[in-house]
Amino acid sequence: MLDHARRRTVEFQERLRQEKISLAVLTDESSIAYLAGFWGYLSVEFGRPTCLLVPSEGPPIVITPLMEIEMVGHMTWVEDVRPWEDAGEHCWPQILQKAIEEIIGSDPDEIWVEKCALPALVRNFFDECFGTSKLCDVSPILGDLRVIKSPEEIEVMRQAGKIAGAMMEAAEGSLREGVPEYESALAIMQAGTRAAAGFLTARGWEAFVSPLIHNLQIAQSGSDTSMVHRRAGTKLYERGDPVYFCFCNMAQFKQYKLGFDRMFFIGEISYEARQVQEATIAAQQAALAAIRSGVLAEEIAFAADEVYRSCGYSTGYRTGRAIGVAYLEKPELKAGDKTLLRPGMTFAVDGGISVEGKCGGRIGDSVVVTETGFEFLTDYPREILIV
Repeated sequence: MLDHARRRTVEFQERLRQEKISLAVLTDESSIAYLAGFWGYLSVEFGRPTCLLVPSEGPPIVITPLMEIEMVGHMTWVEDVRPWEDAGEHCWPQILQKAIEEIIGSDPDEIWVEKCALPALVRNFFDECFGTSKLCDVSPILGDLRVIKSPEEIEVMRQAGKIAGAMMEAAEGSLREGVPEYESALAIMQAGTRAAAGFLTARGWEAFVSPLIHNLQIAQSGSDTSMVHRRAGTKLYERGDPVYFCFCNMAQFKQYKLGFDRMFFIGEISYEARQVQEATIAAQQAALAAIRSGVLAEEIAFAADEVYRSCGYSTGYRTGRAIGVAYLEKPELKAGDKTLLRPGMTFAVDGGISVEGKCGGRIGDSVVVTETGFEFLTDYPREILIV
């Protein structure tokens, strides 16, 4: 992955030169992982920003806490890694200011940053140290670069899909009357961790990639399935319960994140729940059938919406979103997005209906667009699942 990160940085620098941008200051973890090949586990939430400075000419610079310097040095291909300390003359504002001034001077007209992902801590730094400089948004340029995934990226996402499949199998295996929701979450995390470990070695760059599957589990059962993003709690499963699992916050590997959702039913399914889930599955199938190179992103949503209407339902959900190193990339499968689909784009494609206070219908998969259609990155039965 480091060779991939280096190539992407070269491409990004070429785009910066085309746009006559001298320097991009990146602070989003996904962007730093994409270009520099590393990510931290203790970041700006603890007042510890890490920055990647990418000049249009010359080598990039990583600025990171001193305590992280050894691990970062092993994970990144970037040679100029500058540490900062918590006190004294070598705090991060001084180190960052000096690095910026080395590249574009002390009073630049503009500085290009990821405006929507800029931590308040770093934004305050720019206001104080470069108050006369205009902050411009480099995110669209980097976002365009990330739209088409390389073969290396797609292979990692396929591995993430296999990990997610192991997680879903464990989820299904945990479902019994009287079992609390959180037991499913524990089973999912253990199965995913073991599956991820199988793709990793303890050597080189991979030695610093944790296989641990974590994050607060999105899961709900019974009438709470209408709530979409409720987390697993202490509620006990009952016969006839629908149970919904969403791994969009957990299905990831080497920073590449997938979407993956399934609905199960314990022992039996009510007539209304069946109608809702069958419509949900049909909507997702219609969306998938519409995917191919050259189609507008919004057309995928229109295909799903037609099924919802024909079944007597409506939905406020987008039909899908691009996936990659960030949870949300572009384009999105929703009305108004007229991006043309191209081979190598990757999406989470969902079906979703909520009947407030009663039940929900859910299904979601990740796919990669091909010349003639798509290929699944995730795989699990796409049907009514009664356990």
